[in-house]
Amino acid sequence: MCGIAGELRFDGRPPDAEAVRRMLPGLASRGPDGEGFFERGPVAFGHRRLSIIDLSDAGAQPMTDRSLGLTVVFNGCIYNYKQLREELLAYGYSFVSTSDTEVILKAYHRWGSSCVKRFLGMFAFALLVHETGEVVLARDRLGIKPLYYAEKPGRLRFASTLPALLAAGDVDTSIDKVALQHYMTFHSVVPAPRTILSGVRKLPPATVRTIRADGTHADEVYWAASFTRRLDVDDWPALIHERLLVAVERRMVADVPVGVLLSGGIDSSYIVALLASQGQRGLTTFSIGFEAAGGESGDEFAYSDLVAKQFDTDHHQIRIGRDRFLPAVERTVAAMSEPMVSHDCIAFHLLSEDVSKQVKVVQSGQGADEILAGYSWYAPLSGVPRERAVETYAKEFFDRPHRDLADQLDPRWLADEDVSLSFVAASFGRPGAETAVDAALRLDSEVMLVDDPVKRVDNMTMAWSLEARVPFLDHELVEVAAACPPELKLAHGGKGVLKEAARGVVPDEVIDRTKGYFPVPGIRHLEGAMLNRVRDALLAPAARSRGLFRPEYVERLLADPNTPRTTLGANQLWQLALLEMWLQDKGI
Repeated sequence: MCGIAGELRFDGRPPDAEAVRRMLPGLASRGPDGEGFFERGPVAFGHRRLSIIDLSDAGAQPMTDRSLGLTVVFNGCIYNYKQLREELLAYGYSFVSTSDTEVILKAYHRWGSSCVKRFLGMFAFALLVHETGEVVLARDRLGIKPLYYAEKPGRLRFASTLPALLAAGDVDTSIDKVALQHYMTFHSVVPAPRTILSGVRKLPPATVRTIRADGTHADEVYWAASFTRRLDVDDWPALIHERLLVAVERRMVADVPVGVLLSGGIDSSYIVALLASQGQRGLTTFSIGFEAAGGESGDEFAYSDLVAKQFDTDHHQIRIGRDRFLPAVERTVAAMSEPMVSHDCIAFHLLSEDVSKQVKVVQSGQGADEILAGYSWYAPLSGVPRERAVETYAKEFFDRPHRDLADQLDPRWLADEDVSLSFVAASFGRPGAETAVDAALRLDSEVMLVDDPVKRVDNMTMAWSLEARVPFLDHELVEVAAACPPELKLAHGGKGVLKEAARGVVPDEVIDRTKGYFPVPGIRHLEGAMLNRVRDALLAPAARSRGLFRPEYVERLLADPNTPRTTLGANQLWQLALLEMWLQDKGI
């Protein structure tokens, strides 16, 4: 896991090496173990290294193979790199390292851009072909690893984080009006390629972009799951179990120890159980809890302790008091590549801070709800005719109906149409999803999953140089989950097929419990110093000058900070404040 950056010029000028170097300090937490720089003609690459595989200098980046005429910067992990290495050796390639980075170079030379179809893992990379001057940007199938870019006439810059691009300078930081509508409507998610800033875009998942020396480019979407009944399966729980077992085993590849983030829910508990079944002993696990607030408990230690005891893990309870909470909010916002309203961000940030003192790699349970129908908004779509599916999804999932935005956003920032509804309608209208539930699961796995829980985990763990691996997003498991009949996923209150697969492996008390979340009461119930911080952000001169929200709406929320909620129960005031806090933290 690393941080990558670079600049490409198309106007005959050399790259701005200093601009690339300015991006690297902001990527230091993603790669504290080394820094590298490469420049050739109109291209410059920068890299910050987190050493996980091949800890020697032979695995350093940017990595160049002069005989092949290729240079790459890479962030992520190719779990099947050893198998690919053996295959490439048989083709006559030689290796000077044992890193997965070198495998990417050889694989591209052998198979071209289609090499990504052979990679099992999470990745974002930029690869320069010396002879042609082409640069290839690629991102993994589920968007686990981020890749942002900013374009100006004659120039493109890219980086692993949005703030790194801001550090390079000369970025249009005006608010993207369409992105703002999505933020306020689509559970704070801004679908690729947009971000909240007009001058920054992100490469969509499962995309390879080949940029020619003249600046023109071609995109290839190389993977998509089919949400149709294309598989003839007698025992779906057994197949899910088998694929998850493989996914968990794959994600143990490392030259350093691997731990598990154990929330006490079925997803992370299942990972622990499967690792134990493979003979892992003394596995290090971690759980987090907060002080209660507003009558709401702040931990689920009862369940995580139960799992840790049953599987004899080296378990660590991390208890967060009020003294650590408020300072962590500021650091959490600073670590965000884009504004993320989920209070889970703070939990993951604090958890990662403590976990990183013990291990460099963890497995985490993100993704199961999106691929196996664990959320509340899927069941109401069951049996809904396709012509009413978009309306039903919007009613269940959107933070607010579009008509409400007229009373909340300043008229200057209000879009003429319901851009989020149009986006959902376009997605639901594509072939490859049989039912309304299938269409919703496809949309959420391609968009919401990528730009909410997956981005949240990446940003918060990488803020502490911790690599997080997500076995539920193994693309082969995702393909099976997509083909699984919706009624099996919706059974037993959601994730039914996973619960059946886990029965006898995970304690029944965990399987049959009410679905939980990372509880962070201090955000769900704003009071005291946290409420004062929210008020300061929304009334700051920068916020008043920007004028995103109607003053009367802000005043109404500040007067009653914990009653107005979004459709899914999130705090409306926090949604506004988080956006302003993020913009102000980035100096915008």
